[in-house]
Formats: sequence, C-alpha cells, structure tokens
Amino acid sequence: MKDFWYELKHVCKQSGARYGILHTPHGDVETPMFMPVGTLATVKGIAPEMLKEMGSQVILSNTYHLWLRPGEDIVAKAGGLHKFMNYDGPMLTDSGGFQVFSLGKTRKIKEEGVYFKSIIDGKSLFLSPEKAIDIQNKLGADMIMSLDECAPYPATYDYMKHSVERTIRWAKRGKEAHHNEKQALFGIVQGGEYPDLREKCAKALVEMDFPGYSIGGTSVGEPKDVMYKMVEDAIQWLPEDKPRYLMGVGNPIDLIEAAIRGIDMYDCVLPTRVARHGALMTHHGRMNINNEKFKEDFTPIDSECDCYTCRNYTRAYLRHLHKSDELFGKTLLSIHNVRFLLQLSEDIRKAIQEDRLLDFKEEFLDKYGRDVYKRAF
Repeated sequence: MKDFWYELKHVCKQSGARYGILHTPHGDVETPMFMPVGTLATVKGIAPEMLKEMGSQVILSNTYHLWLRPGEDIVAKAGGLHKFMNYDGPMLTDSGGFQVFSLGKTRKIKEEGVYFKSIIDGKSLFLSPEKAIDIQNKLGADMIMSLDECAPYPATYDYMKHSVERTIRWAKRGKEAHHNEKQALFGIVQGGEYPDLREKCAKALVEMDFPGYSIGGTSVGEPKDVMYKMVEDAIQWLPEDKPRYLMGVGNPIDLIEAAIRGIDMYDCVLPTRVARHGALMTHHGRMNINNEKFKEDFTPIDSECDCYTCRNYTRAYLRHLHKSDELFGKTLLSIHNVRFLLQLSEDIRKAIQEDRLLDFKEEFLDKYGRDVYKRAF
C-alpha cells in the first residue's frame, strides 16, 4: 500500500527491539508506541486536543460498540471517525471479535459468523468477517482488523486447533471483502499457548500478505511468562518489513517486555479504567490516590512525569476531587496515566536507539518494583 508502510530505522544491539516509522494516510508515527483506547470514539475523559498535546500518536476505537451506537452509517455520514470525533491523527479500529467473544455463553459461533444479543436492547445480531470489514470501511480508520476468535485461556489443544483454522478462514474472507486501499487490514495471529498453532496461524496469514499483523489471545488471564512465550511463538514467523501489534496490553512492564520481543504497537483500556478508580502509574510503582496519607500532600503525583496533571495539581487536590467523585478528577487522573504510558514508550524508543533497552528495563524495575511479574496492575 503506497499510503501505509513500516520503515525499520534501528534494531537495538542489546535486545533486538525495533525502532521504526509507521507511515499512514493521516501522518507518520514512531514505534514502539502505546495507543490510547477511545472505545466509543472518545478516550474517556480526555479531549482529542489533550491527547495530541500529550504526545498520543494513534487512537483506537471499537467496531462492536460503534456498530451498536451510533451506528457505522451515522459515522460515515459525518465523514468518518476522524471528522466525527475531531481527531486528525492516525486511527485504528479493532474487529469487534474480542467484545463478541467475551459475551460467553450468550453467543453462538458458527462457520458463517457469530450470533449474539445486543448489550443495549437484547436485539439479535450477527457479525461475520465480511460484516466486520464493511463496518470498519464505513468508520474509516487508517488501520483495521480481521475478525478472529479470541479463544479463552486455558483452552484444550483440540479446541484451539479448530479455532485457529476458523480464524484463518475468516481472515481470508475478510481480506477478499476489503477493497479500500486507504485502510491497512491486519491479520490476527491466534493459537493460545501452543507454539505449533501460533506458527500455523502466522504462516497462513503471512502467505495472504497483509499490510500488518496483530498478535491476539494474550492478556486474557494467563501468567506473564506464558504471555511472553505466546508473543515469542508468534513473532518469529512474522516479516520484518510489516508492523507487529500486540493487542490489549497496557501494564507498564509489559510494554517493555513486548518491545524487547519485537512488538511495534500495543493498546489497552487500562490507564483510563484504573484512573477512574483512583489507581495511578508512577515511576516508583502503583499509587492509590484514595490513601489517607495524601490528604495533606501538596506534591505532584510523580516528580518524573511531565503531564498536565503533574505540572499543575497536587496529590491532596486530586484526592479531594476523587473522594468527592468530581468528573474533573477522573479527567486529571486519566491524563496522568495515559501520559505515563506515552512517556514510557518515548523512553523505550530512546533506549532502543541508544542500544540499551535491557539496561533501561533494569533501571525501570529498580524504581517501579520487581514484583510486577507476579501480578497484573
């Protein structure tokens, strides 16, 4: 695609991590990068102008939720997602597969697609690989995803084998249905914890020659060592001249570990979701702003953070806002968490270019805490 390509600029001599430039119709972005999630065409509590100011490069929106409301036709009439939400930078939409499959027993997977009930009004709905592409074509993001099955963890080998084979068939159907050359369609590598199935899925997708590749089915309850192994099992079969996207990962240490393994892109709702409950990411570990000790603490959240919140507000004030359930407080805490991961991505890119990402990881852990491998955020 002439409007979309990945340019590998440097490989870290110490770790093998990649620094690159992703060229898109709405601008060039540096990788590795964290993508804030704007589920319903908005990153909760943060205006698009704020996101650009804090260094956000790509925003992700959710096909499933936008399909249900306001509907892809409304977004198309507005001129696509970029105009609808007043954001002129690159955007990515997922396929809706994760949301559909997270519905559990209320959905039925068939060869033709997935049958399920709307979470809004209970209406019967059907999502096929072709329908997922059609919705995303109308939403108009720069990068779009194939419909896949995000299988649960753990899953038996037999279940995962059949799931992978279906995901491959669905990827082929979606690619055949996609005709918009301004949108880069990614294939999604599934296979659970089984190396041979990851290999099978990756090789089949590479043969179809997608502009980019995602790694799915991780961060769904598995231990961290299993997740990192899943990434390794998939990424070794992916081409070096295409972007690699690890879906649904936003824990700070996971961003570093993913980059070490050759990942270029990652996203997660984590920073804004936990912020709304008062949980903050800092260079010295997790912080709960509800803690009584912050009642008279007139220092910023994190002295090493350059976000708008840390430049202008104190822990005491933020605690007051959060305890009072003020909306402004949720915005300020969300700004901090999102900027923390964007700043971390910037630091990762700098360390790659300086051939010292493994050293950076150790320095980060010395401050952040080494128990992060034993728990989620």
